[in-house]
Amino acid sequence: MVKLRERLVAAVSPLDYAHLNGLLDQPTDENLSRWVRARLDLEGIDAVGIQSTQDEGVDLSSNDHAHIWRRYLLQSAHQLPNVPLGHKCGRMHGHGFEVILHADQDLGGREIGIDYDCLDKLWAPINAELNFACLNDIPGLENPTSEVISRWIWQRLKPELPELSWVTVYETASCGAHFDGTHHRIWKEMTLDSSVCLKHAPVGDPRRRIHGHTYTLRLHLHAPLDEVMGWTVDFGDVKEIFNPVFKQLDHHPLHEIVGDHDADTASLAKWIREQTQPNLSQLDRIDLYETKGCGVILSWGAAGPALPI
Repeated sequence: MVKLRERLVAAVSPLDYAHLNGLLDQPTDENLSRWVRARLDLEGIDAVGIQSTQDEGVDLSSNDHAHIWRRYLLQSAHQLPNVPLGHKCGRMHGHGFEVILHADQDLGGREIGIDYDCLDKLWAPINAELNFACLNDIPGLENPTSEVISRWIWQRLKPELPELSWVTVYETASCGAHFDGTHHRIWKEMTLDSSVCLKHAPVGDPRRRIHGHTYTLRLHLHAPLDEVMGWTVDFGDVKEIFNPVFKQLDHHPLHEIVGDHDADTASLAKWIREQTQPNLSQLDRIDLYETKGCGVILSWGAAGPALPI
C-alpha cells in the first residue's frame, strides 16, 4: 500500500495547480483517468478512479470500461408501515437521502462517456416528485424502505438510460441500499478508533511503532427482499449482530487480537469476516479504510458498486 501511495503521488503531482487543458486537449474525468493510469508503473492496476467533485466521478478499467456516477440529494419524509409495534421507523420521520446513479459502458477510446448533464436531465422529474415530499404518498412507495426506493427509481430511469447499472440510496450517512434491476444489496458503515502496530513491517518502518487510525468499516450484505417488510435485512439487526465484534475492535490495540497475522487492513478484514459471517450469513463484502482513500475491499460474492469515500 505504501508503494501504491508513492507511485500515485508521483503520477498525479504534475496535475496539482496545473492548467489541465495544457496537458490534455479534453481533460474529462475519463481522459484524466487514462493519463494517470499510463503513468502508474505498477502491475495489477485494475481501475483508476477520478472524482472531479464531491458528487461525481468515473472509475475507468484497464480495458476502457467506464463506471460513471453522479450523486443527488433529497429532503423527504417517510414511515415504514409494516415494522413491529414500537419500532422507531414506524413513526413519521425524515432523512436527507442521497441517491447515486451508476452507469456503465465501454468507451472504446472515446474521450467522454455518459455526460453528467444527461444524468441531471433524467433525474430532474424524479427529483421534482420525491424532494420535499412524504414518500408514502407517492404511488409505489407506500412502504418506502431504502431498497424499495432504489427499485422505484430504477424502474423509472432504466427505460431512458439503458446504461444504468445500479441505483444507490443512502438513508443516512452510514447505511443504505443498492438495486441493479435484479439484486438488492445493503450496507452498514461504522468507525473504529483503534491503535495498531505492524509487526511484519520492514525494520525502521514507522508503522512498527504503535499508532492509530479512525478506521471506516462497511459491511455489505446480499439477501432477497422481504416484500412485506420491504427490506432485505433490518439495519438495526445488522448493528446488533455485529456489536460483539465491534466491541473487540473499537478503542483496542488491533495487533493484539489477530494472533500471528499482522494487523494490516487486509488481514483485519479477513479476521472480521471470520468472526462475523457465521452469525451474519448474508455478509459478502467488507470495506476497511485506515484513512480516506486508503484501504481494502474484501469480497467473496457479487461485489456491487464502489461507494465514494
